[in-house]
Amino acid sequence: MKVRKFLIITAAVLVAGISLFSFTNDQKNFEIAKNLDIYYTLFRELNTFYVDEINPNKLVKTSIDKMLESLDPYTNYISEADVEDFRFMTTGEYAGIGALISKQNGVIVIAEPYEGFPAQKYGLKAGDIILEVEGKATATMSTEDVSNLLKGPALKPVKLKIQRPEEKKPFELEVIREKITIEAVPYYGMLDDKTAYIRLSNFTQNCSEEVKKAYLDLKKQHNPESLVLDLRSNPGGLLIEAVQIMNLFVPKGVEIVSTRGKVKEWDNVYKATQAPVDTTVRIAVITNRGSASASEIIAGAMQDLDRGLVIGTRTFGKGLVQATRELSYNTKLKVTTAKYYVPSGRCIQALDYTHRNEDGSVGNVPDSLISEFKTKNGRKVYDGGGVVPDIKVEQENLSSLSVELVTRFMVFDFATRFAARNPSIPQPEAFKISDAVYDEFVKFVKEHDFKYDSETQNTLAELVKTAKEEKYFDVASEEFKLLESKLKPDLDKDLKLFRKEISELLEDEIVSRYYYQKGAIRAAIDEDQSIRKAVEALKTTDVYSVYFRPGTVISRN
Repeated sequence: MKVRKFLIITAAVLVAGISLFSFTNDQKNFEIAKNLDIYYTLFRELNTFYVDEINPNKLVKTSIDKMLESLDPYTNYISEADVEDFRFMTTGEYAGIGALISKQNGVIVIAEPYEGFPAQKYGLKAGDIILEVEGKATATMSTEDVSNLLKGPALKPVKLKIQRPEEKKPFELEVIREKITIEAVPYYGMLDDKTAYIRLSNFTQNCSEEVKKAYLDLKKQHNPESLVLDLRSNPGGLLIEAVQIMNLFVPKGVEIVSTRGKVKEWDNVYKATQAPVDTTVRIAVITNRGSASASEIIAGAMQDLDRGLVIGTRTFGKGLVQATRELSYNTKLKVTTAKYYVPSGRCIQALDYTHRNEDGSVGNVPDSLISEFKTKNGRKVYDGGGVVPDIKVEQENLSSLSVELVTRFMVFDFATRFAARNPSIPQPEAFKISDAVYDEFVKFVKEHDFKYDSETQNTLAELVKTAKEEKYFDVASEEFKLLESKLKPDLDKDLKLFRKEISELLEDEIVSRYYYQKGAIRAAIDEDQSIRKAVEALKTTDVYSVYFRPGTVISRN
């Protein structure tokens, strides 16, 4: 009966849609109507004759998702069940306990309680295992399932059963949910007596006010000459927030970004509409491959307006704009409606979703379609592949050992044990991994019978396999064996060889147990090469000013 009702409703919607289509663009509308009719009859036949009962909601959602997937990754159907998650992505707000959870070694764990919210207030700690939520065992649940149980009406309790490492018996507690607002600016402060620092993690609603508040506070307290705006791994968000952040540092009336799409009535030019806060402070924007969308609007506008330096690595290259359209039954469509263009006129979209390869895959915008543009002062810049920094700071790749220690939770679990046995540590900037603590970690790793393969070893194994298939192995078998012995991972040797980077990972994780996210950011600043480079460039007049001379080329590499 439910399926029949669903089909009747679907048919009614289709008929209504078809009647609207019939007035204009006859050929195109005929194709739309024809294919919708095919879809309806196909669905009807499936429902009638398929050997098993079908779930109409699941089947339709699958077909919608696959259809949108063929366009681009950013055009998405938002079901009624996913509306709350979508609202959190755009506003940074939800009602819950205020903790990041993850599945580790088959159990649901508190990965990070947010400072100042219920999880932290009620004493939950990183590493705590959630055994039950409201009497429901979590053993077979996904992280999403547990997350949904933890969310609920604000000011209402949720009952948890927790197993704490280092303690024998589990315990129960009730946590009163609150409205959770994740700060878009997790940290700001002074890097030295003249250089301010603001970390912006996302572009949610009102994040520009957070940036403004942070900068005005720094300006009042320290009157900085320079500002480092850190946008690394910031995936973007609301375009208007990027415009308003740029407006803090450029005069009223300056164009910041424009959007152009198929619906010409929606094309727009976004300019600074308010009086700026500071048009003279030196600015360096730090980016990496995870800086996307609204982050790239700021980085691109800073470059094109010759307002600030961009430092770090090339950005992601997402030059597409999405709008949300309301659908029936409390569902939504997030649809790509336009491309955005920074002030020079360039679009930094890296992948060409319009012209796909024969196999359906997506490639980068070809060199033949990349164009040259000019910044306000005449510097050459290019479109078609993210924002290329003025000063490049290559990211150091972690060793295979470090990656394995993180992904297999050795670093996390050691930090949990360390925090249980040490009631306090020095301030984040002062805390360092001593020889004694590192030796303790080495012992901890060995106690867990930790073994790993290096990427080099895996590549060598593939080479040996290919050599055998092509019958070259016997010619160089001794060389292969010698190379294999030299490249074979040696845990003791590698723990010494990569001690510096492993110690930094341990410092960040341990500090977060005592000082939360702000503390982890503070602890990492001293060893951060991109921040060091930014401070150095902002202090050096010649280095800073050379990038704003006419004719300077921003490399396409």
